[in-house]
Amino acid sequence: MTDEQRAEIISKVENVIQQIRPYLQQDGGDIEFIELTDNNVVNVELKGACGSCPYSLMTLKSGVEMAVKKAIPEIQSVEAI
Repeated sequence: MTDEQRAEIISKVENVIQQIRPYLQQDGGDIEFIELTDNNVVNVELKGACGSCPYSLMTLKSGVEMAVKKAIPEIQSVEAI
């Protein structure tokens, strides 16, 4: 993948996260994009209430990951670090 393609994917990921962020913020949480790995895994950090919520993994996989993968099929997974 070229640097330009990588930058385009990161931009798309950040855009999807911006669309999801208000829903997390309604519940006192937040999400921050950390990095895109070489094997197209998106690493994010869950913050606020999302960082300690017992349902955060479900939110991450059923909400965030599904939205990101739907918008950007190249993404393999979304992981919380």
